[in-house]
Amino acid sequence: MKKILSLLAMLLAVASFAKDPVKPASVTIMTFNIRYGTAEDGTNSWYYRAGAVIDMINDQKPDLIGMQEALKDQIDVLKDYLSYKCIGVGRENGKSEGEHMSIFYNPKTMKIQKWGTFWLSETPDKPTKGWDAACKRTATWALVKDKNSGKQFYFVNTHLDHVGKEARKNGLNLILERIDAMNKDGLPLVLSGDFNVTPDDPTLAPLSGKMQSARDWAFKTDDGVTYNAWGHKEHAAVIDHIFVKGFSSCPLFEVVRKSYDDRKFVSDHYPVKATLIY
Repeated sequence: MKKILSLLAMLLAVASFAKDPVKPASVTIMTFNIRYGTAEDGTNSWYYRAGAVIDMINDQKPDLIGMQEALKDQIDVLKDYLSYKCIGVGRENGKSEGEHMSIFYNPKTMKIQKWGTFWLSETPDKPTKGWDAACKRTATWALVKDKNSGKQFYFVNTHLDHVGKEARKNGLNLILERIDAMNKDGLPLVLSGDFNVTPDDPTLAPLSGKMQSARDWAFKTDDGVTYNAWGHKEHAAVIDHIFVKGFSSCPLFEVVRKSYDDRKFVSDHYPVKATLIY
């Protein structure tokens, strides 16, 4: 009888845990090239798809978004219609001019403790174009505190050049040097963005052994392209990445292909997200 009672107690405990399990502390990261608002894309122009972008973010509910190519007018619209806050500066003058390497964050779940932007060039502390780049390129970083768990981590958002091979290689090396210098305490780290290279490109070789691709590491993953080229499949590719370090696991990596506001594409890039467990 004692054994039966003990077994029943154990089964009740298991059932109780299954009904109300302890949820591990996690954060959901998104990287999203929004496509700059002045691009002449016909019916894919920003005017027509702004509502779809807002709907997508409200539906997906990431804690943090590393956004590329956003111009000030686009950022202002998103801030007006979303409950997210934003950090970042324009790449042309370090203020509001040009594309922003923005980090949007949910202030209910995330707190930005400090942040900054640097340029991917030989003079990273002032607005400059580096090496053989076609454009000025930047990286925005933030030290983030998760309000729910109290955990801290670094988040870095970047957009490597679409033309200059040296600019991509040297730009990524500069980012890694800056990360090493700022993260003396070895906190968990996320590096995401539009890298303009596929996963097998030598540009990404310096990340090997230092960080993990969320796409490769995730328990449930997605092998779809991230650059959709507005449906021109011959140009589609995997060029948007999320790399991580110091987290215990990645349950989910997803390329968000869902339609919003009756639009097939919210941008010429799909949003990409990963759920990370501390």
